[in-house]
Amino acid sequence: MDWRKNAIQQLDAAPLDVLVIGGGIVGAGIARDSAMRGLRTGLIEQYDFAFGTSSRSARMLHGGLRYLAQGNFGLVRQASLEKLVIRRIAPHLAAPLPFIFPTYRGTPWPNWKLRIGVKLYDLLCNRHNFHRSEPLSSGRVQSLLPGINPVGLDGGVRYFDGATNDARLVIDTLRSAFRNGAVLLNYARLEEAHRDDSRWRCQLCDTHRNARFSIRSRSVVNAAGPWADKLARSRIRIRGTKGVHVVVKRSRFSIPEAVMMTEDKRVVWAIPWGEMVYIGTTDTDFSGSLENVPTDPEDIDYILSVVHSYFPGLQLTDADLVGTWAGVRPLIAAADGHPSEVSRSHKIFISPDGWLDAAGGKLTTYRLMAEESVNKLVRFLNRTATPCRTHQETLLKVGEADGVSGVIPPPVSVEAVRHYCRHEWALHLDDVMIRRTRWHHYLADAKSVARQVNAWMAAYYGWDILRQQAEWQRYVDFPN
Repeated sequence: MDWRKNAIQQLDAAPLDVLVIGGGIVGAGIARDSAMRGLRTGLIEQYDFAFGTSSRSARMLHGGLRYLAQGNFGLVRQASLEKLVIRRIAPHLAAPLPFIFPTYRGTPWPNWKLRIGVKLYDLLCNRHNFHRSEPLSSGRVQSLLPGINPVGLDGGVRYFDGATNDARLVIDTLRSAFRNGAVLLNYARLEEAHRDDSRWRCQLCDTHRNARFSIRSRSVVNAAGPWADKLARSRIRIRGTKGVHVVVKRSRFSIPEAVMMTEDKRVVWAIPWGEMVYIGTTDTDFSGSLENVPTDPEDIDYILSVVHSYFPGLQLTDADLVGTWAGVRPLIAAADGHPSEVSRSHKIFISPDGWLDAAGGKLTTYRLMAEESVNKLVRFLNRTATPCRTHQETLLKVGEADGVSGVIPPPVSVEAVRHYCRHEWALHLDDVMIRRTRWHHYLADAKSVARQVNAWMAAYYGWDILRQQAEWQRYVDFPN
């Protein structure tokens, strides 16, 4: 693993302009933007890249139709434009995703309001949404969704957002950051940070080798997601809310397009994903271990109860579940309100000594958060940096995504596994199975595939039998 040795040497060789703490989507975006503007940039992540929220989301590029109902037009406008930017810079990770939204009499989602809402949704994209929305009659909804509950059905709407792969968006953003000169290191934890004259002196622990080292940086960025308020210097307070998704075979829940279902003001999506359908999400306060976010029986019961209210003949059970995942949204803490009503807007603060906190927001708006953060860093550093180009330049070159990155997991192959080890910083079996590929959540025979991947990684890295056993145990113990 010469790349780890090289990364540590580069981090220690000379003071950085920017040290990013956190290898999720926000940290990855900031590292890319900072490096592209000519700043000497480093990024560390205490676990694997995309370990937390950024591999456990609903995997959508969306403005947030439900946020229109809350009157948050600014957020919807931002996200609606940013999803089009992601389509431009990462076309392999931005597939058009049509949604069918059935409407029922006597609910908080009346048909007339949604017809207006989806047209406004298109307008907020400057009329350049993935496709145009349209109203649906009740008969059309029933023809598109056989088995839909007809009682009280008075029509619906069809609108478009984008499907993505959240963890792949992180990894490919980091690949771009690395190409532009950023130094990246996963499994490296910040232990202390002290301001010394004009620089920060940061004590780090390489948890892969249990070795400590220190680096210097003119500024530090806290992009630690749900962990953001755990850092001593943080000015951010996080309200973590748990989101759970379950996966079933598409042959068991045969829907032609995504379906939006509601329970009072809360929403649950069913989203086709190749041969699978994933369904979510929940939205409940969470204060447990951020490393071990469970899918509880009541989470599954809630999701399936909403599905059954819309498709009463379907009768999905726990036995139909191929897999589940659960993550924590790092929302900016508010005094009160239901979790689903807490704002998804982001906050960015920078102190006079160069500590920047960036938190909140949505997957879709990560690039905008990064641009705003780096603008503040450039001013603090008093640098004449090149203008932001992250909205123009693609993450990968032509052909670089082939066979390794996309919305749908790639075919299982030794070539792909070697690529993830050689070019994408994968150190452990779960790094490949869960975050680089999604094979863990997508394949019904994921465990047998994992055994093969374990053998391929052992051959590449020279693992002995004890290491292979340890990797296997680490994988099967992963919470989702």
